Amino acid sequence: MKIIAYIYYDPLLESVPQSINWQWDVERVYEDLVKRDTYGYTKRSQLQQLISDCQNELVECLLVRRLEELGDTVEEVSDRLNELEAMGIAIIATEQSYTSEQSHFRAELLKLLQEIQHQQRSRRIRQGHARNRLEAAPPPGKTPYGYRRGQGKYIIDRSTSPVVKEFFDNFLLYGSLRGAVRYLAKKYGKKISVTTGRRWLTNPVYRGDTAYLNGEIISDTHTAILSKEEAAQIDRLLRRNSRLPSRTASAPRSLAGLVVCGECQSHTTVTRVTRRYQDKEYLYLRPISCPLNPKCRAIPYQDILESTIAKVCRDLPLAVAGMNSPELDTVKNSLGDAIARQQEILAQLPALIETGILDIETAKLREYKLRTEISALQAKLATFPPVNLRSVAQAVSIPQFWLDLSEAERRFYLREFIRQIEIVREDKEWDLRVVFIF
Repeated sequence: MKIIAYIYYDPLLESVPQSINWQWDVERVYEDLVKRDTYGYTKRSQLQQLISDCQNELVECLLVRRLEELGDTVEEVSDRLNELEAMGIAIIATEQSYTSEQSHFRAELLKLLQEIQHQQRSRRIRQGHARNRLEAAPPPGKTPYGYRRGQGKYIIDRSTSPVVKEFFDNFLLYGSLRGAVRYLAKKYGKKISVTTGRRWLTNPVYRGDTAYLNGEIISDTHTAILSKEEAAQIDRLLRRNSRLPSRTASAPRSLAGLVVCGECQSHTTVTRVTRRYQDKEYLYLRPISCPLNPKCRAIPYQDILESTIAKVCRDLPLAVAGMNSPELDTVKNSLGDAIARQQEILAQLPALIETGILDIETAKLREYKLRTEISALQAKLATFPPVNLRSVAQAVSIPQFWLDLSEAERRFYLREFIRQIEIVREDKEWDLRVVFIF
């Protein structure tokens, strides 16, 4: 019994099948890769070869994954089914409930052809979207606020982009998402939800990149509102805020969410105490849910703040110097070299088209894959600490630097470097253990 198989695939929509378990002993597999002629029609040269071979050789069974692979329209699929079955060849679709040898499946063929029609319509739509991706064109859907469509790409909307830019600047300055949302509502009357604000902060479009539904990103497709350095800083701030207790990211006090009691392991909250007939207020850090009896006592906020600043000034330069810089530099250099290699290949594609080694469609597909790989490598590179970390550490190790900051600015810098501050209690005395992020 001679069994053959036929595969038809579009590299725009799926990767090349490496191996398929047909569950039969297949003598030959005919493979067609989508190639369109000047009129837009798809050529199936291997399918034509298959039909020619079947006319000259005895073939008993043909395996396909899905019936729609036999043609671009329902009529083509039906004609080829009839042509092959007229030769006495049994056709089995391994991913569909169709076997031409069984009569009760013939009754289901009309229903299956309707399904094929729907699948082919869906395929044409996906192919259109895929061709747009090869051109780095924006995906369908609503244009992000701050941009408009034009010339096959996103164009900055000069009337709304300043609003988005100020939102980013406010978040970069204070590190508070809710604060940036309130700032927009107060200054511009632009009311957005916190969820929308978070989407703005992570949306690749504002970074000059285009993201598609399949999760792939192409870098530098249009003018960015955010620079690469600002985008990397935003990602670090979001990761940092995700480690803090809920709502402390926008708290007015710089130590909020950072201090933990080492005795009871409870997070602390800032409490205010006032005296009757006096305007002055006193701030304390108190454990939120201390299980001990007697409970851990509150400590003056200012004392802990001053002790924290002193320890940061003393220990931060040492912590930065102790980072494994050679290993870190090796990884960063490796990513940089990989990006450079991909960019070199990208630069060679026009010459390969001119010499006829690559056709335009294959070259565009290769260009798209290279650009998405470069974007992924750049995203990895952006997760590393900034290059100027040592110089920043030297600057913030000066006590006067901290004294000149507002509480909101102090909150930003403390959270940039500190993961947690632990109060170590010894009888009536206490000390701090500052845990840095790196």
